[in-house]
Amino acid sequence: MTTSDADKAVADNESPHDAETPAGGEGPTTEKQPSQRAYHHPAAGWGAAKSVTHVLLREHTLIDGPRAIFKMNHESGGFDCPGCAWPDDTKGLKLDICENGIKHVTWEMTPKRAGRELFAAHSVSELATWTDFELEDTGRLTEPMVYNEETDRYEPITWKAAFELVGSELRALDDPNEAAFYTSGRLGNEATFLYQLMAREYGTNNLPDCSNMCHEASGRALQASLGTGKGTADLADWESADALFIMGVNAASNAPRMLTALAEAYRRGAQIVHVNPLIEAAATRTIVPHEFVDMALFKSTRTSTLNLQVRAGGDMALLRGMAKAVIEESASDPKALDREFIDRHTQGFEEYRALCEATPWQKLERQSGLTRADILKAAEVYSRSDRTLISWCLGVSQHEHGVDTVREIVNLLLLRGNLGREGAGPSPVRGHSNVQGNRTCGIDHRPTPEFLDRLADVCGIDPPRAHGLDTIGVVEGMHRGTVKVFVAMGGNFAMAAPDTTYTAEGLRRCGLTVQVSTKLNRSHVIHGKKALILPCLGRTEKDHQRRGPQATSVEDSMSMVHLSLGMKRPASPHLLSEPAIIAGMARAALPRSAVPWEQYIEDYDRIRDTMAQALDGFEDFNRRVRLPLGFRIKQPARELVFLTPSGRAEFSAAVLPDVVPRDDMLVLQTMRSHDQWNTTIYSDDDRYRGIKNLRTLVLMNRADMRCRGIIPGSLVDITATSKDGSKRSLTGYRALSYDMPRGCAAGYMPEMNALIGAADYSTQSDQPLMKNVNVRVTPSRL
Repeated sequence: MTTSDADKAVADNESPHDAETPAGGEGPTTEKQPSQRAYHHPAAGWGAAKSVTHVLLREHTLIDGPRAIFKMNHESGGFDCPGCAWPDDTKGLKLDICENGIKHVTWEMTPKRAGRELFAAHSVSELATWTDFELEDTGRLTEPMVYNEETDRYEPITWKAAFELVGSELRALDDPNEAAFYTSGRLGNEATFLYQLMAREYGTNNLPDCSNMCHEASGRALQASLGTGKGTADLADWESADALFIMGVNAASNAPRMLTALAEAYRRGAQIVHVNPLIEAAATRTIVPHEFVDMALFKSTRTSTLNLQVRAGGDMALLRGMAKAVIEESASDPKALDREFIDRHTQGFEEYRALCEATPWQKLERQSGLTRADILKAAEVYSRSDRTLISWCLGVSQHEHGVDTVREIVNLLLLRGNLGREGAGPSPVRGHSNVQGNRTCGIDHRPTPEFLDRLADVCGIDPPRAHGLDTIGVVEGMHRGTVKVFVAMGGNFAMAAPDTTYTAEGLRRCGLTVQVSTKLNRSHVIHGKKALILPCLGRTEKDHQRRGPQATSVEDSMSMVHLSLGMKRPASPHLLSEPAIIAGMARAALPRSAVPWEQYIEDYDRIRDTMAQALDGFEDFNRRVRLPLGFRIKQPARELVFLTPSGRAEFSAAVLPDVVPRDDMLVLQTMRSHDQWNTTIYSDDDRYRGIKNLRTLVLMNRADMRCRGIIPGSLVDITATSKDGSKRSLTGYRALSYDMPRGCAAGYMPEMNALIGAADYSTQSDQPLMKNVNVRVTPSRL
């Protein structure tokens, strides 16, 4: 990105409009003027080290913070980072950490406390006027609290009374499907299994989770293509691939430990192609912090050999163009296609070949936003590689056609047999630490009959068979009055879901909302008629039960399962573990349950023994999870066993979508800043994009700004048109120029979630269209 004279004026705090006030947002309240300067440094490196030092000082964790750094992601006696789901290093790296992981841990380990004094001093109405940063910055929650409507305050309640309130409300419902049980991706496997067991014994499959908003498209696509909802590649494949395609991923912020794999790949001569509308810092170069010599010498390593800036949603056209090029090449070079693999292991190739051949290059160029020469460059990298791995994240999945795009990734891999062998395969990047484990261990609103049969046999319950509600369905149910009790295990549902006003209205219509949390957030102050805050242990904290210290397990984004053991004394003696909270609610709601809830909480090995019987891939769970690096759940497709109706890998032949914006519309993608993790915001800065003191912004192509009469740094209004024709607006946002294709725009979530209507979800995956918001941007009326 370059900075023009107009941008320099903004960077030097010379606002084009003298009467402007700095825009707000959900970060810290600040009077500092916003600025924008291009970031020219490597990702990670000394910038990350400086940021970590600042965080340790700010959170007063100069002792516990460094201790945590040497315990996080360690194979023996360590705890798993509560941030992203990137796998732990297979070589036993002693500092397998990243800047954002340290931020996340120290944010949890803060000495600040949000106790009864806070709630006595501030009404909920007052707290609702605070920013998300200010709410979380009050510190760790210390004891269970109940909302008092008369005083408009949260007040202390005993755990026994809290559980009885949950139980009585659930028992009073006319239909179990009037309750919904939401899950954040941080919840460990053992708690996950108990949570879904409680919900299903209670009688509902209403188990929405954060996957509904992130990688639902990936799971559905991989299941349809390969018979498994997960990627087949592991970290060893990343270490041996000849070519890596990284699609729709901002690795430096969302999966920073990926930088190590990218740097190592570049050094061994692998080709690395990044596909994204924005060229992010991770797609340029890095200094990996644990490589001490490089740090000392300021020696950076490139992390890409080619960057392709597709238009938003144009990934599928690029992939089909690459496939078309490979198929055309096969006319003169029979080795361009792996015909033996295609004939033995796939179905639908001829139909797909005909589709590719019939798609004109002009259409592929227009829909991808790339030239034919660019597409051919990518195709050449692919065709010359013996072992290709394709990785992707939300930039691919959060579109109307997300399922079709992921299936197109598989199509391309199948053409050259890039499946079932070392250094190859599909590799989705899951964003939260155990979101994949949540799904594996039963959090699924669409469970298979086979899973339910086995659960019934092992646990002695009669689970419901009808599909439940996902995130979109739950919000709609709240509005209709058919969802009356909402329980959330972690997360910040009010801000993570789309159409924040509509979601908030739904939550307020509930008879009871229950938030199991470590810190205060927006979902505690947007609540039902009755409301509970139930504080739980954090990932870093020791979990002592009757039979001694307990560890929980997590599954990373590449199907490795390992133990996590807390190291720190709990923030309060009144905290309970997530499994204990679930068991307490279950016993109160299901007083005649034959499930041994109390015995499970005494010793989590008992939970794992039951999971070993109920879940495929968890056989001999307690022994295998204690191996130095844990164990990997088998992926049948990696062994070329395809659990599809045909018993083969399935080519898809989807129609190429039209993703070119019409009239003066732009396609806006929501994203996180670098100083943010999901809805947790650490500051108003975004270091890698060169932005300081600003969150209420929209990034635009300079030519798009010019034709709309928008001066870089000036205020604009943003209006989104929903699928149902309704409109939503944000006013007084600041427009900044950024290197991206024409017709594209970008801005931060959760602020911009307000633009995404309740109707704006994919018909393929039911995911909210958070990377596909149709907007008009005009000079502000303010």
